[in-house]
Amino acid sequence: MRAADEHWMRHALVLAERAEAAGEVPVGAVLVKDGALLAEGWNQPIGRHDPTAHAEIMALRAGGEALGNYRLVGTTLYVTLEPCSMCVGAMVHARVGRLVFGAPDPKTGATGGAIALLQSPIHNHRIGVTGGVLEAECAERLRAFFRNRRQAGQGEQAG
Repeated sequence: MRAADEHWMRHALVLAERAEAAGEVPVGAVLVKDGALLAEGWNQPIGRHDPTAHAEIMALRAGGEALGNYRLVGTTLYVTLEPCSMCVGAMVHARVGRLVFGAPDPKTGATGGAIALLQSPIHNHRIGVTGGVLEAECAERLRAFFRNRRQAGQGEQAG
């Protein structure tokens, strides 16, 4: 595992903490270009009343603003949880070069967890994928969040 991948995933975990502090599912995302931070995001769908405000989408939006272009060629997106189909679709349209994620998502993950959307031959853009970077830390943050929600009787509010 590359040291840079671990470095940026740790940054994404800090952003996941920000999401959790706001009552959101703790997912963080970091967009990197040429080894430098371009943009970041964390889950915000509850607070923004926006089902598309996933960490990945927030980072992609901020990256587009920073570059002045919706094409994010040559970027790497680090995210603490395997992206869903919406986020994978946005990454393909943005031409993200590489995806690095922490914990797999067997229920909604679109890079092989639930479906293998990125591996589909119909896409005209290929994204390199590395999964399992700091997987244990990423997965435990999510497990603890949902365990605490269940114990507090708030399981239906976050998800």
